[in-house]
Amino acid sequence: MIALIQRVLRAEVAIGGDCVGAIGAGLLILLGVERDDDRQKAAALCERVLAYRIFNDGQGKMNLNVRQAGGSVLVVSQFTLAAQTDKGLRPGFSRGAAPALAEQLYEYFNDCCREKDIRTETGRFGADMQVSLVNDGPVTFWLQV
Repeated sequence: MIALIQRVLRAEVAIGGDCVGAIGAGLLILLGVERDDDRQKAAALCERVLAYRIFNDGQGKMNLNVRQAGGSVLVVSQFTLAAQTDKGLRPGFSRGAAPALAEQLYEYFNDCCREKDIRTETGRFGADMQVSLVNDGPVTFWLQV
């Protein structure tokens, strides 16, 4: 399971011009689910993402996690994160989870975030979405379990 996380001042996801999820300061999480992923990996990735210290403390050092910084999360499914890109000029998607499993683990990841008392907004699994963000820093990290 893969999370591309970006520290944002604000982010939103729209479908057909209608906003379906938006946050102020916090994390935009692009979530990719791979074929061998399961609930244990989803829970572990959630723990890691929410504990990852990428927000500035009073001295300007990255010492705070999203909760400590008072932020929210916007989680958007993105199957292309699981793409094979090491050869050729076209990505391969055989490492990605089947849609039914991917959706189940995406929803479970979101539930894990909410259970940690983090305000959690989402996109819509499988939809054609437009994501807008203001990356703060810029700060972007790739986390994988």
